Amino acid sequence: MVIAGNKFTEQIRLIPKRPGIYSMRDKNDIVIYVGKATNLRNRIRSYFTNNKMFTNKVKMMVSKIDHFDYILTESEKEALILESNLIKRLKPWYNVRLKDDKTYPFIKIDLTEDYPLVYITRIISNDGAKYFGPYASVASVRKTLKLLKRLFPYRSCTKEITGNDKRACLDYFINRCLAPCIGVVDRNTYMKTIEQVVYFLEGKTHLITKNLRSTMIQASKKLNYEKAALLRDQIYSIEKVNQTQRVLSQTKDDQDIFALELNNEEAWVEVFFVRQGKLIGRDNFIMNGTQGEEAGNILTAFLKQYYITAGYIPKEIILEYSLKEPNIIQQWLEEKKGQRISIIIPQRGKKKHLIEMVSQNAKEGVIKSRAENLIEKSHLDTAMKDLQEYLNLPNSPNRIECFDISNIQGTNPTGSMVVFEKGNPLKSEYKRFKIKTVKGIDDYEMIKEMLTRRFKYLAGENSNTDMNHSSSKIWSKIPDLVIIDGGKGHLSAAKQVFLELGIDFISLSSLAKQNEELYITESLEPIILPRTSQALFLVQRIRDEAHRFAITYHRQLRSKNALLSNLDQIPGIGPKKKKVLYNKFGSIHNIGKASIEEIISIDGFDLKLARTLKEYI
Repeated sequence: MVIAGNKFTEQIRLIPKRPGIYSMRDKNDIVIYVGKATNLRNRIRSYFTNNKMFTNKVKMMVSKIDHFDYILTESEKEALILESNLIKRLKPWYNVRLKDDKTYPFIKIDLTEDYPLVYITRIISNDGAKYFGPYASVASVRKTLKLLKRLFPYRSCTKEITGNDKRACLDYFINRCLAPCIGVVDRNTYMKTIEQVVYFLEGKTHLITKNLRSTMIQASKKLNYEKAALLRDQIYSIEKVNQTQRVLSQTKDDQDIFALELNNEEAWVEVFFVRQGKLIGRDNFIMNGTQGEEAGNILTAFLKQYYITAGYIPKEIILEYSLKEPNIIQQWLEEKKGQRISIIIPQRGKKKHLIEMVSQNAKEGVIKSRAENLIEKSHLDTAMKDLQEYLNLPNSPNRIECFDISNIQGTNPTGSMVVFEKGNPLKSEYKRFKIKTVKGIDDYEMIKEMLTRRFKYLAGENSNTDMNHSSSKIWSKIPDLVIIDGGKGHLSAAKQVFLELGIDFISLSSLAKQNEELYITESLEPIILPRTSQALFLVQRIRDEAHRFAITYHRQLRSKNALLSNLDQIPGIGPKKKKVLYNKFGSIHNIGKASIEEIISIDGFDLKLARTLKEYI
């Protein structure tokens, strides 16, 4: 139900005194705050009373409320879940929220598969799979996966396992895979390795080494010394990793330990993962919207957003600060875990010592983050100043647009435009171009087409075919500097476009890759930036980003065209069916992995055509 207008008093009387969540919206209908309440009427009324106890943040939020809506729930616990999901999805400005929380990565092991993989995912489903995380970044996950692959010989390929392949890949010959693809092991043997991976991620390394040692002894008794030696080396590697995991608790309990440190308008949350009494990992997360908030409120908001998707909840959660609503959070977590848990704010003893150690790491993390930010800002300021001086620019290059072309022998030519503002990438304004008018290999003409389509709008030619409502704001912005990835010829092509469009108010340059030479229209000789110059590092970074963005789009088009070309050979597959298959599966590889049932579920595909498709692939 939506309530609008400025006379809230009468409207608030209509709100039930029941649990639920509410959304405060501004005049543009944007959600600026989401909250929950056991009594919606009382909670919403409290915002519009003359309360001098409001913080500046709440006063500012209330001043921007134009209308609000609410959703009734059966319980406060249900409201808590709905509130957390809405905050993660909508990211309201005045809520305390996880920074850049698109969805955090997890490690997934689907135990229902015949030969399970261990891989990264960002989607949590109730599908019987094991999930470990969330991790703060993909880099954190990749580091863990690299360690797992070194310790356990599970498969990393995505092929369908039949056991009938003619030969195994390199991983088998370097003892990094059990090679179920050629039938070296059956599913039961392979699943023992996956079980070991799960135990390791749960911190139960003693169970792994116990089982491996028993298997090693049996292999030795059967005179299978090669297998025994491999198991011995595996045990040694696992124990070596185990020794680096610091013992933090003598109770052998599983614990998540959270500490908090404020950093300007952000908060740094440090977490230690203790399993079976050992520190098996640590991570950190950034919370936004924390200005004016108490530490306990920030930690409460974090736990709700963190555990809404967490793959595992330990028996004990140790916190530096008291929570705002401990009872309801504990009930929710216990229901999610399926057994009792303890939320502890230690005041003395060993657990107090643990929280102090995590807190110290949070403080050091903030100090390091501040130092890195200062260094980065200092370097960017220097780079911008140097670039302006070296290129004789009339203004500081606050907005730089860089263009690149990608094609292989003239096929699937694409172009990219990347934008950097004050030295940082502005990815929301990146643009990619599918070259439409140029045939064959002609980089200069491709540059001309791309720049013409970009700068028509600035020249007053509003017929820009690439322009829609969202693009018009980007096209109307005037860059301080345009960089073309290429040499002197590319610069001449770009200059010709500017002359034809009558644009003489934008500085233009090109960056030749071979000797990193910068060309500008005002000089016949290239400008060589010092090899240690921050300006050089900046233009290289911008050029590399443009190249990456262009080649990514080029590969997408090339992959799509290759797929469609291969499908042309299959009887019964016409243009419409090719398009449907591409939209559904994305690649020949994925079609090959798809089951007959998945294919015949698509409109227009019967059993005969599905079998024909699989046979050809």
